Amino acid sequence: MKLDVQMRMSLKAEDRLFQFDVAFQSAKNLIVIFGPSGAGKSVTIQAIAGLIKPEQGRIVLDGRTLFDSNAGVNLAARERNVGYVFQDYALFPHLTVAQNLAFPLQRSLRDGDAGSALVQEFLAKFDLADLRASYPRQLSGGQRQRVALARALIRKPDILLLDEPLAALDPVLRGKTRGELLKLQQSFDVPMVVITHDPADVEAFAEDLIVFDNGKVARQISVDATRRASQIREVLALD
Repeated sequence: MKLDVQMRMSLKAEDRLFQFDVAFQSAKNLIVIFGPSGAGKSVTIQAIAGLIKPEQGRIVLDGRTLFDSNAGVNLAARERNVGYVFQDYALFPHLTVAQNLAFPLQRSLRDGDAGSALVQEFLAKFDLADLRASYPRQLSGGQRQRVALARALIRKPDILLLDEPLAALDPVLRGKTRGELLKLQQSFDVPMVVITHDPADVEAFAEDLIVFDNGKVARQISVDATRRASQIREVLALD
């Protein structure tokens, strides 16, 4: 997998003008974008997913152009084949677990089949079969996360984007869930981009570490597996 991101835009928040100018490339399967809140991490993966349109730049995934301002290319989010898990999971509250999983398979808002073989397969894979008729409000935080991950992966995306995937979980669950996410990535053989402000997530996931600061890439480090923990601590100590 090779991801090439170059983009510029200006964002307004109340009386503040935020200048966003990001460029990085990575051929790793586990990319972590690290930085404080407001550094531009979520903006970046939203642009990759097609939820935000940059003013200038290009986004290329494995040789496939998702966005290019000069060439006039801007694929719709549904055409990008990108899986996205929001920080709050963004499950549809009026749909059951099975219906949430079926939603990405719909060609229209009316023809999703919550009883399809693929939905049943993913309910089983993510240990959700007993919850298939439950609604999001009836689920724990960990269960909601599993539904969101299953929904993001059911269309076999080319890349999985995770926005602060552990932030909504209690501390006891975070360590366990990090391990589960790594197993999931290996099982589905899907490249992942994880954004976080938690150094523990960086140490668990990063093969390529991209550090953001105020809308720019401050540094990018290819993590050496033989000295992962010490290298990451050295890098993050500089911030």
